[in-house]
Amino acid sequence: MEMSEASKQTTRSAEPEQVQNQEEPDQILSRRRSMVPLNQKKWWISVSLCIFLVFLGDSLVALLLNFFYVQDNRKYSNQDPLHKGTWTQALIQNAAFPVLIPLLFIFPSPKQNPETSSNTRFLSFRILFLYFSLGVLVAAHSKLFAVGKLYANYGIFTLISVTQLIFTAIFTAVINRFKFDRWIVISIILTLVVYLFGGPAFGGAPAKNEQFYYSALQAWATFAGSVAFALSLCLFQLGFEKLLVKTKRYGNSKVFRMVLEMQICVSFVASVVCLVCLFVSGEYKELKGEGEMFKKGEAYYVLTMVGLALSWQVWAVGLIGSVFYVSGVFGDVVHMCASPLVALVVVLAFDFKGDEFSWPGIAALVGTALALGSYFCSAHKKNKEVMELNQRENDGEV
Repeated sequence: MEMSEASKQTTRSAEPEQVQNQEEPDQILSRRRSMVPLNQKKWWISVSLCIFLVFLGDSLVALLLNFFYVQDNRKYSNQDPLHKGTWTQALIQNAAFPVLIPLLFIFPSPKQNPETSSNTRFLSFRILFLYFSLGVLVAAHSKLFAVGKLYANYGIFTLISVTQLIFTAIFTAVINRFKFDRWIVISIILTLVVYLFGGPAFGGAPAKNEQFYYSALQAWATFAGSVAFALSLCLFQLGFEKLLVKTKRYGNSKVFRMVLEMQICVSFVASVVCLVCLFVSGEYKELKGEGEMFKKGEAYYVLTMVGLALSWQVWAVGLIGSVFYVSGVFGDVVHMCASPLVALVVVLAFDFKGDEFSWPGIAALVGTALALGSYFCSAHKKNKEVMELNQRENDGEV
């Protein structure tokens, strides 16, 4: 009898423990489920912020570039009326990276994971090689696009540079093993149409009597720049997915600090390349009279250059962030979809070439919304599949 009573007491005391053990997995599962929407919410906010930065940077760059060439008095001077400061433009596009360094102290770095990679030295060498390769590519397409914009009709430049999205899709499929669905294909098609018919005007194109001489050079420079730009986007994505995440500093986690590190290191290499080429080519001699030929004076010239440099960094952070959070294809889609908005801003700010924002521009704005919406449909579908997979795994653990 004593044994039976003792056994009853043990069973009674074990019952609440069993109930607690049954409740613990449910509590864990509920916490995991509650974390998923929060992570998705942060993801959508981050992507929206990157899109805003790309649109803002593109608009500011277009405004300041047009302002620069409108205020340029080169055609009234003794110098060549065609502006040849292409290495200068390439340098300005990358030189303001130091303003991003203070942001590294704002965005925290996750705890290091000593088990992330066993061969740290080899991985660090690959990362350095990636930064160097991307820096050379960025310097190259910055120079080539500057040549393409300045040496011929801007319409020809737009027609050729639209191929960058096609090359981005091809390189991403081959290098990054990116899978396309129907929504992404629709988004790409809409983006190509939007970029062709919604591009802004440009005040730096040469006169009509100069366009024929420089047309062949412009075509090949723009084509090469499009290939280099597309390849750089794919390498950005490859670096985030295969290299930076595996380092001890980030411990298999993806944080915005990686975007800042990538942009700072790549821009540093690109700035060094552009600066060396600026002096080797002798183009630095042309900088002496730039401020004097500016209609508004040297002060406005300096402010314009500084504003351009900062605007390029805003654009670059948004672009690389789009690649980081989504893909290289998405980054290029966002960049090209900004064209109708940039065209609207240029029309409102300047009055040259009889440009006006007519119904093709309005249709391009609608196409921008449809193109981004199509890609968001694909992203939402993939995120939903990931959530369902996590839920099934959590149910299996329970």
